[in-house]
Order: sequence, then structure tokens, then C-alpha cells
Amino acid sequence: MAEHGVEKVRELVADEKIAMLTTVGADGSLQSRPMSLQEVEFDGDLWFFAEAQGGPAQSIASNPNVNVTTGSGGSWVSIAGHGSVVSDVAKKKELWNSGAEAWLPQGPEDPSVVLIKVDGSSAEYWDTPGAVATAISFVKAKASGERADVGENEKVELP
Repeated sequence: MAEHGVEKVRELVADEKIAMLTTVGADGSLQSRPMSLQEVEFDGDLWFFAEAQGGPAQSIASNPNVNVTTGSGGSWVSIAGHGSVVSDVAKKKELWNSGAEAWLPQGPEDPSVVLIKVDGSSAEYWDTPGAVATAISFVKAKASGERADVGENEKVELP
């Protein structure tokens, strides 16, 4: 079952372009911001470009606990893990693309451009069968007095 869960998380994250990255601020508050995902092959790690002196990188440097959420079309994924700031130029070049260049025109070799690596330790996903099927399930549940079947939900330990 665990292997199915990891594969399902991989499937749900694969087509996502934007994720919400939540970090812990210096005052302990949670801070979320949309970030562009940089790697399509999910292996438990997620990658984002950022500015070295920007909020996400600074927050992770002082507290590496992070959460990443994605969602679209009736499917949502929440990934908890540890973030790190990566300055490796070769890795930056490997992941560099026109989207990163639009936000960070100084390029991957500039030290002000860093990567944020999120090493996912666990995930939870919700995958619904779609709006129509969910609505029908709600009607059936109301009529029968039973709980609605709104799709699949699982907690997964990541490799």
C-alpha cells in the first residue's frame, strides 16, 4: 500500500507547475507563498528557484521545517519535509528554464540565485472523482444517511 501511495503522490504532483511553499518565519509564524516547481520527476524532493536574500531562503536558513501544497481539478497534495538552500551552479544550470529567467534575469551562475530543495518526509493527498461524481455522492449520502464517498485520501511516508 505504501508504494501505491508514493506513486499516487508522484502522479498528482507531476503535472503541477505552481505550489505553495510554507516556511516558518523568525517570529514562529507560518508564511506561505506561491513558487514555481522546477522538477517534473518527483522522487520525494522538490526544487524551487529563489533569491538568496529573499524570504523563503532566509526562513529556511533559520528553520528548515517546510510544507508544500499543490492542488488542481479536485486533487490536492500536502508534503511535509525539510528545506535547504542550495548554491550548486551545476544543479542551477540543470534546472534553469525560461520561467526562472523571467523572475531571476541575473542567471544561474549569479550567487544571488539559489535553489530551495525540499526533502519530503511525508505527504497526504486527496483525490476526488470530479465535481459531478462528488455531487452525486453527496446526494446519495443525504438520502441514505451514510457518509459521502468523496474520493481517495491517504497519508504516505516518502523515501
